[in-house]
Amino acid sequence: MSIFRHIIFSAAAVLCVSGPASGATAKKQPAPAADSSAIASQRRDLEIGRSMETFFNIFREVNLYYVDTTSPAQMVREAGNAMLEGLDPYTEYLPAEEMAAFETMTTGKYAGLGALIRKSSDGRWIEVAEPYRGTPSDKAGLKAGDRILSVDGVDMQGKEVVFASDRMRGKAGTTAVLVISPIVDTTTTKTLHIKRERISVPAVPYYGWVKDSTGADSVGYIRLNSFTENCAAEVRNALTALQHQAPLKGLVLDLRDNTGGILGEAVKIVGLFMPRNTIVVTTKGRVPEMNATYRTVGEPVAPTVPLAVLTNSASASASEIVAGSLQDLDRAVIVGQRSFGKGLVQSTRPVGENGYIKLTTAKYYTPSGRCIQAVDYSHRNEDRSVGAVPDSLIASFRTAGGRTVYDGGGIMPDVRTDADYFGKFTVILLGSGYIDDFANRYAVEHSPSRDFAVGDSVYAAFCGMMADKPITFESGTEQLLTQLRKVAEREKYSERIAGELDAIAEKIKDDKTAELKAFSPEIREVLADAVMTRWYYDAGRLEYMLRRDRTARKAAAVLLDKGEYTRIIATQDTDKK
Repeated sequence: MSIFRHIIFSAAAVLCVSGPASGATAKKQPAPAADSSAIASQRRDLEIGRSMETFFNIFREVNLYYVDTTSPAQMVREAGNAMLEGLDPYTEYLPAEEMAAFETMTTGKYAGLGALIRKSSDGRWIEVAEPYRGTPSDKAGLKAGDRILSVDGVDMQGKEVVFASDRMRGKAGTTAVLVISPIVDTTTTKTLHIKRERISVPAVPYYGWVKDSTGADSVGYIRLNSFTENCAAEVRNALTALQHQAPLKGLVLDLRDNTGGILGEAVKIVGLFMPRNTIVVTTKGRVPEMNATYRTVGEPVAPTVPLAVLTNSASASASEIVAGSLQDLDRAVIVGQRSFGKGLVQSTRPVGENGYIKLTTAKYYTPSGRCIQAVDYSHRNEDRSVGAVPDSLIASFRTAGGRTVYDGGGIMPDVRTDADYFGKFTVILLGSGYIDDFANRYAVEHSPSRDFAVGDSVYAAFCGMMADKPITFESGTEQLLTQLRKVAEREKYSERIAGELDAIAEKIKDDKTAELKAFSPEIREVLADAVMTRWYYDAGRLEYMLRRDRTARKAAAVLLDKGEYTRIIATQDTDKK
């Protein structure tokens, strides 16, 4: 019997009620009271059975009679994806070949060489973007900009990044043979034999100090990139190290751009600052076994240190649990922008052929009782932040000390700061790879200090490199002008205002030289960040960026102002929007 038939018959069998054999005589008994939940369950089982039979019949007919050859496995996968697409953005099918990537995302570990790779700016080659410090690729001497010609004899020219990454990974202890063209001399080739190792990407890439107005180290800073396995231990170690280095007058926990991860790690991190047995988060689902309350375990490491948590529109899930619970418990000031608004809990369940379904099974609720999940997760702003939520859909809640906080999606900051956005031209430059190309060459030819800045001579060299580089750029203003022309033509105004529109177009036309001049301040910043990464790795880049981080400095100022810090966590309500 096919698996589909088995499921159908099993579901339908639930409806069979045992009784006397046909023709037998039995004394009538009073009918028992109907159990409404049981009846509803039986009806649902029947609906499932009928639906599965319909699906099986469609699947069978197509595979038997369709004019061209079909792929049953592909059809099932596509049908499953279409079925899940209508639920929420986080429920998805994970086939066997994607489970390795899913494991890396949740654990932060994989077996390979430990290098970030990218496509070259001309799209023809695979290049090293960044070797992670201390990994096999770093110890073998790979540099950003080295061109990877082949991996284990497989030519990499024209290949995609995923293809190359899959071949660079492998079982720990095996050897990868790379033929490269080194950035220091692109006319030569070099063969490297690199033993693969178990790579652990640190969840805390940097910790240090936000200097106060006197230049002293007084406010600690910890950057947490992801909630992977053992990330709470990394945060604890960083916190302990800071406490040993100098008196800690405050701590900034940076969760910006942290999209979440393991729930248990979030609970442990809150436990570093709150007493044992404190409620951190509650989950509630349709099935009772999905309901749970999570509390802190163990004694806190920093129960009284003034605390600020940084969030932005990309801080999601576990990041929001940490920020939301510490806000509800009046333990931390939230600084930055409204968080993403992902309060849906996913569980993985096997579905055969070594594949899994990542299924939303519950919602998160912070200690005050508010749900993190955005009311409308299908419509968001252009930057993926929570869109407008009607007041009628927003409810108020009370923190432990009586402050008012709101649901509706994400965590609202106590101290709002403006998000740092790059102009569209700068974003296109970053995506084109030209920033990386310049940084690769500059880092080979120079030895920048930690006080490095892109001065006029360095920027002039970059502009010189860009002189013959193709780049397609259309500003938002140009896009609006194109739309205006279409509307004007449709409404018969085009002839009357053509001259004015042409004049505007001339002033805002794509002029690479003018754009390089107009966006010079922010382009210099990203150039400097790229150069610092080549010499001082990711930790050096983050340390360098922290010096100009307005949000981190604002958080530090609040922590050092005891009166303001106390006022916020004791009396200040959050904004509704």
